[in-house]
Amino acid sequence: MNNQKLFELFSLALAVDINQITADLSYGSIPEWDSTAHMILIAEIENQYDIMLDTDDIIDMSSVSKADEIISKYLNQ
Repeated sequence: MNNQKLFELFSLALAVDINQITADLSYGSIPEWDSTAHMILIAEIENQYDIMLDTDDIIDMSSVSKADEIISKYLNQ
């Protein structure tokens, strides 16, 4: 897991301090990670990694560690 880059993306998209971001952080565990922030996060991930996530992966992205797993799938194709 490239923690720093992914943590920075989450921090930016959720508008929270990077110290709040951990691999275990999950959707809904903090008020800032709501549906709107989730879509901002998806856009940031797609832009930074130059990938296009499919709908199932967008829905399945329920934690920072799951995001890393999903991104890795696209980068290793």
